[in-house]
Amino acid sequence: MPGAENGAILLVAVAVLGYLLGAIPFGVVITRLMRLGDLRQIGSGNIGATNVLRTGNKAAALATLILDGAKGAAAVLLARFVLHDETAAVIAGGAAFIGHLYPVWLKFKGGKGVATFLGTLLALAWPVGIAACLTWLVTAVLSRLSSLSALVAAAASVPLALVMGYRELMPMMTVMALLIFWRHRANIQRIAQGREPKIGKKS
Repeated sequence: MPGAENGAILLVAVAVLGYLLGAIPFGVVITRLMRLGDLRQIGSGNIGATNVLRTGNKAAALATLILDGAKGAAAVLLARFVLHDETAAVIAGGAAFIGHLYPVWLKFKGGKGVATFLGTLLALAWPVGIAACLTWLVTAVLSRLSSLSALVAAAASVPLALVMGYRELMPMMTVMALLIFWRHRANIQRIAQGREPKIGKKS
C-alpha cells in the first residue's frame, strides 16, 4: 500500500467500488430478463435466490444464488489482486455485503445478504467459507428452512474462523452475522411460530 494519505484514499475507493458491485440486484435483473415479474412483488418481496425460487424457475434461482455470491467474492479478489493488501480485501468484501443489503439502486431496500456473505467468506478464507456453506446445506436438508439455515451458518462462521486460525476476520464476520440476524428478524418470529415457508414453496 502507498503512504498513509494515499492509502486511506485507496481504501475509501475500494469501499465505494465494493459497495456498488454488491448493490447490483441480480435477482431483480434476472427475473425481469426472464419475464417472471417484479421480484419485489412476489413472495416475501426479497431480492435473493430463495424468493426467486418461489417463481417456480429453478434456473433463475440458481443464477441469482451464484451471482449474488460471486459479487462478494469478486470484490475481495479484485481488491487483493490490484492492491495486494488483505485489509483492502476485507473492506471490499464487507462493502459488497452492505451494498447487497442496502442497494442505492433500490432505495436501499435490498436482500438479506446470505449468498453474498458466503461468497465473501469463500474469497477471504476458503476453509471457513466451505465450512459455512456445508453448515447451511446440512441445516437446509434437515429443516427445509432457508432462513434457519442462513442463521445457523452465520452464527457458526465466527467460531469456525477462530478454530481455523482466521482470528483477524472475526470482527468483520461478527458484524456481518449480526446484520444477517437483523435482516431475518421477521423470519425468526415466523420460525418461532411455526409459520416459516419451506424451501421451494411457490408463491
